[in-house]
Amino acid sequence: MSESNVRVRFAPSPTGYPHVGNIRTALFNWLFARHSGSSFIMRIEDTDVNRKVEGATEAILDGLRWLGIDWDEGPEVGGKYGPYFQSQRLEHYQRIVRQLVEGGHAYPCYCSGERLAQMRTEMAKNKESMRSYDRRCRNLSQEERAKFEAQSIIPVIRFKTPLEGQTRFNDLIKDDVVFDNSTLDDFVLLKSDGYPTYHLANVTDDHLMKISHVLRADEWLSSTPRHMLLYNALGYQPPLFAHLPMILGTDRSKLSKRHGATAITEYRDRGYLPQAMMNFLALLGWSLDDRTELFTREELIHHFSIERISKTSAIFNLDKLKWMNGVYIRKLSIDELTDQLMPFLDRDLPQSVKRPLSREHVKPIVPLIQERLTTLEEAAELCMFFFVDDLVYNADLLLGKKLTRENAVRGLEAALKRLQALTFDAPSLEDALRTLATELELKAGDFFGLLRVATTGRTAAPPLFQTMASLGKDRCLKRIEAALKQLQDKG
Repeated sequence: MSESNVRVRFAPSPTGYPHVGNIRTALFNWLFARHSGSSFIMRIEDTDVNRKVEGATEAILDGLRWLGIDWDEGPEVGGKYGPYFQSQRLEHYQRIVRQLVEGGHAYPCYCSGERLAQMRTEMAKNKESMRSYDRRCRNLSQEERAKFEAQSIIPVIRFKTPLEGQTRFNDLIKDDVVFDNSTLDDFVLLKSDGYPTYHLANVTDDHLMKISHVLRADEWLSSTPRHMLLYNALGYQPPLFAHLPMILGTDRSKLSKRHGATAITEYRDRGYLPQAMMNFLALLGWSLDDRTELFTREELIHHFSIERISKTSAIFNLDKLKWMNGVYIRKLSIDELTDQLMPFLDRDLPQSVKRPLSREHVKPIVPLIQERLTTLEEAAELCMFFFVDDLVYNADLLLGKKLTRENAVRGLEAALKRLQALTFDAPSLEDALRTLATELELKAGDFFGLLRVATTGRTAAPPLFQTMASLGKDRCLKRIEAALKQLQDKG
């Protein structure tokens, strides 16, 4: 198949918010489409009405847009193979089901949920091989079916799975895969409410939308023999399948929230950059070589291929994501980072800070914290002392590990006098305060630590002299005076 004939899709179900596994699947499909210069289709598989989560569809689309993943056909875009919501395509599924029943490939099943539950209980009690269904209705006579229908029982429609033989297919990642048909059940195609199951809708729409390749999570591998049997029964040419490796936590257990697996929009809200997130997700199961870790969007598109997707599970490492995000933050210009930080500062700074925030006030602060940021939401905590009027901290912080109260008082008193007549720029502050430390016979590190706590309220802060210059003379003097009073009152 030529690359120009490639058509891939991402088909999420709005039964929850899009987590990293879902979005990784979307990204791999999108990269494959963009690399081959072909079509990426978005389809919403919203037929599981009971599990549908309000707002999930919007969250999925928002998450993709945030990452820069666009689609050629689908919601908000349209296309000649629509509609792209499965709930709007019921007539297609019902037509296909009638075709399967008439061809002897499917049959109505009148068993109640209670009977099925009882059946499974009995099988478990007798330690029989578990099946979801014992095929009771598979060979009902016309008279037996008529009796059920006379009771107004609305059946489900089940696929008549071959009882013998094997179903095999070649997976582009896992190579040859074989399933014994005896291990497969007569799975439901159409539910009693008229809605299709995943199996029917998925196969039908992939065919009707001319999907050439299906790249999906490894968890769907066990469903693939069912889909191959459906393709065969309908006389459809199946697409090529590629089942993506699982994503595990750092402890190699199934990925969960405790490993950092959460909705993609939460990463956006926590201050991760989309370019960092795209780079990180691309490396969850794909690599160019064993050295290169940083890729631009264009480089990912250029290099991506199914052949480079790993057969082994990928590890989701939140620390690596934070490191990578920090790298991308440091690549931003000061203007770009300022624009990115403004909404986070507005959200996270104390309500006592006057709004709206001044961009002119924020911009000079940004270079002081850029090197220390790993996420954008860390900014408020790192630079809060630039915005609040009064600092709150324990006076013991002023002393550090080595200063006596007397030396600290002497150091702050001398600093106040020296700073009064000083030009407040970073080089002048450094020259003057280094000289003063020598005169006071204090170690520079201890003296600067004292001034850092006095002016910022914390032991770790951006570079001292640049920070003091940004705070300004009046604010620095006021805070040093307040710190001095704390020490004097303590004594």
